[in-house]
Amino acid sequence: MYTTIFLQTGGGSSLTTMLPFLLMILVLYFFMIRPQMKRQKNEKQFQNSLTKGTKVVTSSGIHGKIVDIVDSDNTVIIETGAGKIKFERTAVSMDLSKKYQAPIEKK
Repeated sequence: MYTTIFLQTGGGSSLTTMLPFLLMILVLYFFMIRPQMKRQKNEKQFQNSLTKGTKVVTSSGIHGKIVDIVDSDNTVIIETGAGKIKFERTAVSMDLSKKYQAPIEKK
């Protein structure tokens, strides 16, 4: 009374079954991993190129001007409105000097 149905598997190769997964990995690499690596490289290059007198913003949002760079500790001393504060180089996130020197666009 019971009917048995046998499903036949196609003679497809393992490459066709793995192709969607390989494409997903490729898309993840080119749209997520590669841009993040590029951003990290640019940020590290920026932090290594810091000089005295540069107006910066830290990752915590503190605005100030670099007054001293201590290479042995990998730190910078930033002068703010409240005084001088010592930060790690990695805490500096943005250069404001270029932003203030850029010409103002008229609408």
